[in-house]
Amino acid sequence: MKVLITGGAGFIGSKLSLELKNKGYEITVLDNLSPQIHGEYPEITSPLFKSIKDKVNFIKGDVIHADDWRKAIDNQDVIIHLAAETGTGQSMYRIERYTEVNVSGTSKMLDILVNEPNSVRKIVVASSRAIYGEGKYRHPVLGEVFPNSRKAKDMETGDFEMRSADGELLSSLPTDEDSKIHPVSIYGITKQSQEQMVMTACSSIGIAAVSLRFQNVYGEGQSLLNPYTGILSIFSSQILNDNDINVFEDGKESRDFIHVDDAVDAIIKSIENEGANDEVFNVGTGVQTTVIEIAEYLRKLYKKNVGITISGQFRIGDIRHNFADISKIQSKLNFESKISLEEGLSRFTNWVLQQDIQDVKLQESLEEMKRKGLLK
Repeated sequence: MKVLITGGAGFIGSKLSLELKNKGYEITVLDNLSPQIHGEYPEITSPLFKSIKDKVNFIKGDVIHADDWRKAIDNQDVIIHLAAETGTGQSMYRIERYTEVNVSGTSKMLDILVNEPNSVRKIVVASSRAIYGEGKYRHPVLGEVFPNSRKAKDMETGDFEMRSADGELLSSLPTDEDSKIHPVSIYGITKQSQEQMVMTACSSIGIAAVSLRFQNVYGEGQSLLNPYTGILSIFSSQILNDNDINVFEDGKESRDFIHVDDAVDAIIKSIENEGANDEVFNVGTGVQTTVIEIAEYLRKLYKKNVGITISGQFRIGDIRHNFADISKIQSKLNFESKISLEEGLSRFTNWVLQQDIQDVKLQESLEEMKRKGLLK
């Protein structure tokens, strides 16, 4: 089977490329080798690119160009569409770029598939937990509710938890695939559009489609250069440079962290299982972990006694809590995350210690967000 992976030189894509290659698939990768992910000289220094360059048919190109899509789609059976601009914070002021790549780029793929001869039988698109916005909560009287974004004026006073319109404190619930779709960032909006475009267009032309709504994917190989995504990378840089860890809000905000190997396993199951066709799935662990817990884990694993500063800062567009209800992917695809957070963080930190730790330019990114009015 011939598989095209867009963004296949990236964090998830490079591992997926190698796994599928080992299983006997013929792999083509379309990737623009973004410097924000791969560094200034990606073809020379990027370990992710170097890990795949001699093992796949590599096309350096961009999903915003239809001709690059045509070259990549030719003679493919399956498309795994991972290429995207990522990061909720950056999306709030690079709106045109996020829309161009995530929405327009996807539209070019679909336009070709609908209007030009091709052999594609299935598409797996990487969606995101960001499409749920603040996710699902329980109101003490009303039961399940899907609240809107928190108000900046409340967070400025240190009140970070989710409350209903009547002021009641809400408790977070796992978000299932039937939960309300109401993204609160430009990134989330583009991922919602991307998912809906793929699922709708493919159903009209008889191509099977699968959408995977990833939670926070982490692990060995993730970018240590990008200050807009991945608190594990940011915290690691702070710790290993003997700086205090800067924790936003009150540190009790939580996420569902899934190791990249488990994320890759979910993608492969989506390719190989006919029961995945025309379905959407959450991809996570179902386990809720606070940001302060992550900071403490990393400090312990790196054996560094740096301070943890609860700054009270917050970013417009960030959510409070989100963790996945994974019962659907468990039952339909027999998927279960195998790598615990403890094991995954141990693997991650051991890998980081073998890398050349560079400044992730966190302060510059924070100053940029302040200027845009997005960091308070």
